[in-house]
Amino acid sequence: MTEQNQGGRQARPPGDPRTSWATWTTQSIISGPGGVTTAEVGPISGDLTVHTTWVDGEVRLTVQYTGALDWYTVSGSPVPAADETTARAIHQAMVNGVKTGRGASAPSVEG
Repeated sequence: MTEQNQGGRQARPPGDPRTSWATWTTQSIISGPGGVTTAEVGPISGDLTVHTTWVDGEVRLTVQYTGALDWYTVSGSPVPAADETTARAIHQAMVNGVKTGRGASAPSVEG
């Protein structure tokens, strides 16, 4: 499993979620039975990659078969996230959801 974090906060003043962004990618997650539910093709399973983008106060979750070209929107995405810490927690929750399977969809950790 590989993770990459690319923060772009320095380009604009930090603290305003409408002008901040970040991305995370986790590769080679073996999904649990039932995989992940996508908006475009329904459930997918197997060796998957999750990509999360946090921008404009929301988290956009996509998934692909590792090494493939096509990306699919995770069902329930986008979800609100007021800050980068919350967005990162949503990414990790999605990674955990992929591992669990059962038609995982976009998690929400905002309370």
